[in-house]
Amino acid sequence: MSAVGGENCLTRNEWICGEYLRSRSSELTDATVEHVLITLAAVSLAVLVAFPLALLARRWRLAAGPILSLTTILYTIPSLAMYALLLPVFGISVSVVVCGLVLYSLTILVRNMLTGLRSVPEDAREAARGLGYGKVRLLFGVELPLALPALMAGVRIATVSAVSLTTVGAIVGHGGLGNLIYSGMDSYFKAQVLAASVLCVLLAVTADLLLLVVQRLLTPWTRDRTARRELQRDSVLDAPGRV
Repeated sequence: MSAVGGENCLTRNEWICGEYLRSRSSELTDATVEHVLITLAAVSLAVLVAFPLALLARRWRLAAGPILSLTTILYTIPSLAMYALLLPVFGISVSVVVCGLVLYSLTILVRNMLTGLRSVPEDAREAARGLGYGKVRLLFGVELPLALPALMAGVRIATVSAVSLTTVGAIVGHGGLGNLIYSGMDSYFKAQVLAASVLCVLLAVTADLLLLVVQRLLTPWTRDRTARRELQRDSVLDAPGRV
């Protein structure tokens, strides 16, 4: 009886159809895995490219303007146009999608990394230099840890954005869940469009929550500051008023 009902929901082309999820589970899994891999590759490469650019912009202020302007211009290019411009270089391959996502992520990551590095207190740098820290040790041992909150905020935004923009990669056949969304829209296959869209949203939310957990684990001192502020606030609220 349930099988008949499931087949009927496919026949009637309903938005919510359990039979579609059961019969196309492998297709949904493959698309989700491709979506995750493309996003991970793009964000990882973007971090590796953005970090030296942020260091360059921090070290030479004259370079900051051109670097930020260039990354901003790249972000304004429509995704379809971006992928079309990359086709002569990479051909119809997943590299087109990954490279496009890397370029889009740079404006977010470079700005956040630069903001985080510039926000490191100068007295923390001076104290580290007084302890004999060289430039490399100072960067990775003091500045980078203190800049992590801003850096991780940029990574979270870039990741959620990449999850969304990956779907556009369906124009070259490498859009992960976007392939199912676009093909479902062409054939007006309601269950496929809804299932792929919901999975895409869940991916973005899950990625953001996971990165938030990683951020809290890597920056325990921020939790301590928050706890102290809440304790001070509660102390003020509980203090007796003066007559």
